[in-house]
Amino acid sequence: MRTVFMGTPEFAVPCLRELAARSQVVGVFTQPDRRQGRGLTLTPPPVKRAAEELGLPVFQPSCLRSPESFKQLEALAPDLIVVVAYAQLLTPQILALPRWGCINVHASLLPAYRGGAPIHWAIVNGEKETGITTMLMDEGLDTGDILLQEKLTIEPDETCGELHDRLALLGAKTLAKTLEALAEGKLNPIPQRDSDASYARNLSKQDGLVDWTKNATDLHNLVRGLNPWPVAYTQHEGKPLRLFGTRVLAGGEKGQAEPGVVVAISPEGPVVQTGEGCLLLTEVQPANRKRMSGADYVRGHGLTIGTRLGVSG
Repeated sequence: MRTVFMGTPEFAVPCLRELAARSQVVGVFTQPDRRQGRGLTLTPPPVKRAAEELGLPVFQPSCLRSPESFKQLEALAPDLIVVVAYAQLLTPQILALPRWGCINVHASLLPAYRGGAPIHWAIVNGEKETGITTMLMDEGLDTGDILLQEKLTIEPDETCGELHDRLALLGAKTLAKTLEALAEGKLNPIPQRDSDASYARNLSKQDGLVDWTKNATDLHNLVRGLNPWPVAYTQHEGKPLRLFGTRVLAGGEKGQAEPGVVVAISPEGPVVQTGEGCLLLTEVQPANRKRMSGADYVRGHGLTIGTRLGVSG
């Protein structure tokens, strides 16, 4: 089977490797190289690096909707297109090109969490379960008929980065099952129920601002859901303090102190009052410094009981 793969980030790499092991990948489409870091070094996306390692032809159109991009695809004559976190919508013309259609691998149990940040929002919203969905693509955003789904339990303290890695591997396994079922003619596409749909919009750095009036569990979920990016943050003495690790503590009921006030110093770090409950800060990062334990931050920055954290500093 002649296949084309479309994807960009690290999440898509296991699926590319799985597809290459099972079919003739005649082309890999990914986003153009971007300048990254302080030195603005031109950096290829992870999928491009993986494709080159596999000896596969790479295409990097800035706009997949251009006539030139379609001509490139048409010349490849794919039987199937597999899309994983490509970040561009496919035109009706492209969707109709391969005889087996276009299959997408999405990191949620659709129709829940359509959109670009399903892993982040599943954790931020305190979900206990997520998974992978393969679907037959249509013109909408993650609205196509469901092919297969595999579920995964979210661990109580799991970060977005950790869940991302587990889902990337599950995505490859689910894709393999989908390709096997496709070859055997056993796929039974099931339409999504739009009434059950939710949307996982892309995040920005501003989404990480901690509102200490929220309860401790919600803030813990925010911290782990935004780790490693864009990262939850607060302020201490007017300077940003990024939060990478927290733990919800028993006690600290509403009204014990004002939200954002340090109410105790434990051996692991400062304990902060929230709108309901307390949050232990176990790993933080001050401005222009490396990540450190909460305990090291207390020792090095004069943080004491009664200190207030927050944007008002």
